[in-house]
Amino acid sequence: MPGRLRHITVLIALVVFTTAGALALYYSTITPSALRCSLAACFAGAMVACYVARHTYPGRLCLAGLSLSFCVWYLTDPPKNNRNWAGEYKVLADAGVNGRIVHLKHIRNFIYKTEQDYIPRYYDADFNLDRLDGVDLITSYWAGDNIAHVFLSFSFEGGQHLAVSIETRRQETFPYSTIAGFFHHYELIYVTADERDLIGVRTDIRRERVYLYRLKLTPAVRERLFLSYVNEIHTLNSRPQWYNTLTDNCTTGILARAGAQLRYRLDWRVLLSGHTASLAYDLGLLDNTMTFPALRDQSRIRRKSGAVPGPDYSEEIRRHAAE
Repeated sequence: MPGRLRHITVLIALVVFTTAGALALYYSTITPSALRCSLAACFAGAMVACYVARHTYPGRLCLAGLSLSFCVWYLTDPPKNNRNWAGEYKVLADAGVNGRIVHLKHIRNFIYKTEQDYIPRYYDADFNLDRLDGVDLITSYWAGDNIAHVFLSFSFEGGQHLAVSIETRRQETFPYSTIAGFFHHYELIYVTADERDLIGVRTDIRRERVYLYRLKLTPAVRERLFLSYVNEIHTLNSRPQWYNTLTDNCTTGILARAGAQLRYRLDWRVLLSGHTASLAYDLGLLDNTMTFPALRDQSRIRRKSGAVPGPDYSEEIRRHAAE
């Protein structure tokens, strides 16, 4: 490689590494904020200084040492469960299996006056695997047509439903940031909730565009998918994980739990989550007796102005989505 080209390549790599490192420090969980910001600025400045002095032995040594130190810190930075969490993420769900019965603890069922003003409520419930009769894909649009929050709701005979959403577990002191999700800023949480909470807050409080699609899965696949969620919910209580916008987000988590092939888990529609339903349609997981645009229109949940999630909410949203 010619010297000039090699120099440009090294420079680009250093700029990318320095930028990513500074952002990782800035969006880290280090407190107080002043320390976090200072570390990010010092890291960027030190990397630039080391690059300027790269032709000297001390400069090369410092550049290598600083890069290695950052990598060791980032790779060993542990996710935790004992932080000061935002209200909706304070309580982790847990799950256990006894024969054909799954017991869920801390199912969220908040009553919302506004998005920020709510009454926290939780309950425990048992779910019989022999009565699992459906899985619905929910897509909720909050940023145009390309970005949506995606999660599943499991249906059981007798009108019992359990919504499960893979989300960022946000700390109380940090505002939500899309960029922060690319770094060690949020832990991963599986929110298990009543549909009146998890779907209702989106349809009736935030007034987002929400779609409900019935997935075409065999009973064996439905059960395997549900138990995969159950196992992960239990595991996160003792082994927390980092959320990552690219590799461990709401959509990749669903595909991983469903055992999707790698090429589908790397599909562009995974990152642009607003197109997840289109991906599911192409995978043959949705009703293919109509075109996808027609199915999408039929699957939209339409709520009257001023509607609030009541006891019959699950029945209502399915009836309206089918009209």
